[in-house]
Amino acid sequence: MAINKNHEFEDLEGKKCAVVEKTVSPDRVIFLKQLLEKNNFTVVVVPSPPPKIVPTPSEIQEPVIETFTLGVTDVSFNSTNAIFGRTLKTAKGQIVTLAYWQQKENISSEEIPYFEQIF
Repeated sequence: MAINKNHEFEDLEGKKCAVVEKTVSPDRVIFLKQLLEKNNFTVVVVPSPPPKIVPTPSEIQEPVIETFTLGVTDVSFNSTNAIFGRTLKTAKGQIVTLAYWQQKENISSEEIPYFEQIF
């Protein structure tokens, strides 16, 4: 059982995994898988279970987007701690920032630490 909502565990493909993200799009799976494997994590990706809510007739006509649950076999991994602890690196060796993790920036820019940025 997870200590808190930010550190969940699940059995994915029969392996105990720390859940990185749930309901992930295929594009995000590619991004996260490459990033985490570059940082020497074993990544497990499984299709997300279908929603438990019965869709309305108008929702049935909309295309269903397949989503995934992504986890790593290292159960001590916590994405929040990894990002703010500055332990993850990009393929170019730069520190992964929150904006890079969230795919708001294409490059990891760490010129000004997040706690000194003025918003």
